[in-house]
Parts: sequence; structure tokens; C-alpha cells
Amino acid sequence: MAKYSEDTLTSWTKPPSETEQTKLENSERMVREAINDDPKLKTKSTETFGQGSYANDTNVKLNSDIDINVRYTGGFYFELPENTTETDIGLDKLGSTAYTFKEFKDDVENALVRKFGRSEVVRNDKCITIKENTYRIQTDVVPTWNYRRYNKNGTFVLGAKFFPDNSAWGIVNFPKQHIENAINKNSNTSRRFKRLTRLHRKVRYKMIDDGIKVSDNITSFLLECLVWNTPNQIMNEYDSWTERLKQSIIYIYQQTTEDSTCKEWGEVSELLYLFYSGRKWSRSDVNEYMVQLWNYLEF
Repeated sequence: MAKYSEDTLTSWTKPPSETEQTKLENSERMVREAINDDPKLKTKSTETFGQGSYANDTNVKLNSDIDINVRYTGGFYFELPENTTETDIGLDKLGSTAYTFKEFKDDVENALVRKFGRSEVVRNDKCITIKENTYRIQTDVVPTWNYRRYNKNGTFVLGAKFFPDNSAWGIVNFPKQHIENAINKNSNTSRRFKRLTRLHRKVRYKMIDDGIKVSDNITSFLLECLVWNTPNQIMNEYDSWTERLKQSIIYIYQQTTEDSTCKEWGEVSELLYLFYSGRKWSRSDVNEYMVQLWNYLEF
């Protein structure tokens, strides 16, 4: 007998309540207002959009959160193909900007303080957090710059790059490609991809609530990527959430037993590998967690 009934698992696949959703939307709207109304940022080229579980519609009831990307579009960082120069791509003909990433993050922080008050805004290493209240959810605002990954023919893929306060190493991601790919997989699985992602996330929260030590390396983002790499037929060919959850655990466990069977796995954006040196998580972390998860669910 499994630990949780089919009815319970089904309830965990559902998105946040209307009340929670309203608070999430309030948070996004107020951040956008803060950026658009700021006297200095009005003179800069920026865009503000949701990312992470909120934008991807994979956040879960009572554990809702929101990430907002505030991206500077008046300049960009870039990556060139091997054996390619800036001249080959034509970058040498573009003007440079004296504006820096640190200045932009400072400006975003000041805009948020002007909107919400100093006591409500906390600057962190990677983001700027706006505290939760009865009207809004806790919000992590991530200032980024445009990032271009060039091809040899001069075309490029557009992503985002940011620098933590305590590191000279920048972090690159591709949030809009993530959103688009997740929508497509969700459509191809009768909306089960996002539901199964919520289910995996909810079970992880339950394990933690029950006092089980779950590795900090098993993040909500990682779980979504693991479900992304799970074949569509597991979501389409089984008739219950109990079986879909069970079969996804079996598949992820089997494929992460060795490096060779998951080395090509990517993030949902399919523009970054999921497992490589320097990641917070490893293949073995995932493999061990699948065993822990299986035992917790009493499968």
C-alpha cells in the first residue's frame, strides 16, 4: 500500500489557490511598477518578466514563490564559437557602454526601496528579495543583462547573465526558452508535464515537513528538469498519478545510475547541460534521492 492515496496525489498536482495566485500577480505588477516609475531606470532600456516556477506554472499550493527577471537590454555579454573572433561576428563595429552590471543591480535595488521601503527590501548575493505581506508573496528580483550565444554565421541565441555580489563568475540561463519548451511539453502530455512537476515538488516539501533530511542539492528547478527529461509516454500511457509518479521515479533512477545514460540531459531550455562540473547537484545526488523518494512513498 502506497503512503498516499490517489486522491491526495491528484490534489497535489493542482496549481496555487486563487488567493495565492492573486498575491503572486500583485507581486509581479508592483515590481514592474517600481522599475517603470523609477527616474533613473526610465532612461535605460529594460524588460521585466516572470521566470522560474511562477512563470512556468509549476509552483505548488502553500509553497508558492515568485522570481522576477529585470533585464537590461541596452548592452549585452556574449559567447563566441571556438576559433571565432569578434571581428568575424561584427562585434568590433558595435559601440560599448560605460554602464556596468553592478550599477544596474544598484539601480534596481534603489528602485525597489523607493517603491516598497528599505525595511521591506533585502539585497542578497544573487537577487534582491521583497518581503511577503498580506498583499504579496515573497519575491526574488534578479537583475540580469542580455546574453548572446553566437553561432559561426553571426546569429545568436538570447539569454540572460548576472553576477553574484560575492563572485566574479557570471551565471547564464535562458528563461524564455525554458518557458516555451515547457509549454510545448505540457501540450504534448495533455497538461501532465506541469502537474507531474508540481507533484514531485510537493512530495519533496512533504518529506521535509516530516523531518526527513533531503539534500539541499535537490532543488525545485532540478526536479522540473528531471521531469522534463522523463519521456512523454510515462505521462501519457499511465492512467493514475500514482503510476505516473512511480514510473517517473523508476525511469530517473535507472537513467542516473551511470553517467553515460544521462550525460546528454539538458535543462528545460535545452541550451545548458543538466549535469556538468560546477553544478550544485550531481548525477549521484539525483540517484540517491530517487531511492529516498521511493522508500518515503512506500512503493
